Amino acid sequence: MGSGIQGSVKKEMIQVRDVRKVFNTGRPNEFVAIDGVSLTIEPHRATVLKGPSGSGKTTLLSLLGCMARPTSGRISLLDREITSLPERFLTDIRRKSFGFIFQQFNLIKGITALENVMVPAYPTGERYSSLKRRALELLELFDVGTKAASKVEWLSGGEAQRVAIARALMNDPMVVIADEPTAHLDTRLSREFMEIMGDLKARGKTLIMASHDPIVHESPVVDGVVEMRDGRLVERR
Repeated sequence: MGSGIQGSVKKEMIQVRDVRKVFNTGRPNEFVAIDGVSLTIEPHRATVLKGPSGSGKTTLLSLLGCMARPTSGRISLLDREITSLPERFLTDIRRKSFGFIFQQFNLIKGITALENVMVPAYPTGERYSSLKRRALELLELFDVGTKAASKVEWLSGGEAQRVAIARALMNDPMVVIADEPTAHLDTRLSREFMEIMGDLKARGKTLIMASHDPIVHESPVVDGVVEMRDGRLVERR
């Protein structure tokens, strides 16, 4: 399967240059969420954005994953500047290059685990039988194959998260983005999640996670921690 933009052997997966994100520009409630951030995300490594609530890490994740545009500055994916691309091109890059794991999982209630995993691939036009086969393989990979026909509201927290991870990988993305992925998990499931992240990194995925959970940012899986405060990077290690 392809990954949208080729050439992941390059040194830099994502390059952020002096990016700002301002909400309600020119209004009394104007808010600077990201203030002059420059950052390099290297391929096949796990990077964690760490910081208190309101530090800007979730906003930065949304910019890195092409879910939002910066107010100013430039973002490049594999040396291709993507900031100014028309929305239809940006949507295609987002679908093919990124997989997202959300804090609340964002699974669609009322449909099965299998159908949830298949959803991101529907716009690609691939044959249903092919999509179903790949989705089942992903559910099996994460030990929830037996839950394929179960509606997601019947799943446990750990099962729901595994389904969410399978869904994030449905289009074989180069980059997996996770926003506070352990916020609603106990210690055992949080450590289990990081083991899965380690497996994904070993398979060549680039991981970007936002978390203030020590189980995440102190994990041996993590290669770098970027600390944020008030929309700025204050430390990188």
